[in-house]
Amino acid sequence: MSATRYTYLGPEGTFTEAALRTLPEAATRELVPMVSVPAALDAVRGGQAAGALVPIENSVEGGVTATLDELAKGDQLMIYREVVLPIAFALLVRPGTALKDVKTVTGHPVAQPQVRNWLAAHLPDALWESAASNADGARLVQEGRYDAAFAGAFAAVTYGLEPLVTEIHDAANAETRFVLVGRPARPAAPTGADKTSVVIWLGDDHPGALLELLQEFAVRGVNLMRIESRPTGRGIGNYCFSVDAEGHITDRRMGEALMGLKRICPQVRFLGSYPRAGVALRDVRPLRPGTSDDEFSAASDWLARCEDGRFQERP
Repeated sequence: MSATRYTYLGPEGTFTEAALRTLPEAATRELVPMVSVPAALDAVRGGQAAGALVPIENSVEGGVTATLDELAKGDQLMIYREVVLPIAFALLVRPGTALKDVKTVTGHPVAQPQVRNWLAAHLPDALWESAASNADGARLVQEGRYDAAFAGAFAAVTYGLEPLVTEIHDAANAETRFVLVGRPARPAAPTGADKTSVVIWLGDDHPGALLELLQEFAVRGVNLMRIESRPTGRGIGNYCFSVDAEGHITDRRMGEALMGLKRICPQVRFLGSYPRAGVALRDVRPLRPGTSDDEFSAASDWLARCEDGRFQERP
């Protein structure tokens, strides 16, 4: 395995590359752009890279389905870090292009919902076609295949383009979340401000099946941060669930929740426990009464004393 190489959703000039370069270790790695999320992750599976940074969630469009689906199938991978990057688009054009000259535009499919209103107001007749990434859209504009691309302003220099309009976004404070993915290993030590990601398959379709899954988290005081259903490919109505939850696998409440899911679900894929991006320990909400590690240990000790016939309550 190449321990010095990271892959990412390319080509050069993507928001993914910008997010990857915020990681301190990126300065000492060879950063290799890939044509797609599956290609970036397959390089890790095949040992050609130590890690891959890929987008997984956008605050406007939701989950990035290519990443969610790739993490749910194939050889298992693990998430080790996350990066949250503010997103604002620029309309990149070839030098000399005016707004009235723009008849065709391109960008990543996730970008379109974030600029839809701007397009309707300023380029209502422009034809949109999707590109593999925002930077790939910029490359296609450079080649003359489209008049303009929505991408990060930083991509203009790479592709010899000009930012005709900057700071384009329909939703203020739009963000995209990226994850650094590697081969399975021991999760990093808990920080107290962690997130755990899993994929869960239901055993069969019956009333309350999803409720049973959710109760494994709820009764132990584990807060869910995201849950999305994704088709398994085994027919209409057959889904798995991608879940992010507050906490670390070594937390008693999280560990017991995962064990509960493993008992009632045919498959549970652990995707990692890792620090939450931009969240300090002081910002973590207090645990609900009865859900701390000490309280789980006290309950376990009480059960052991009951089994031994030592019924006297400790003060």
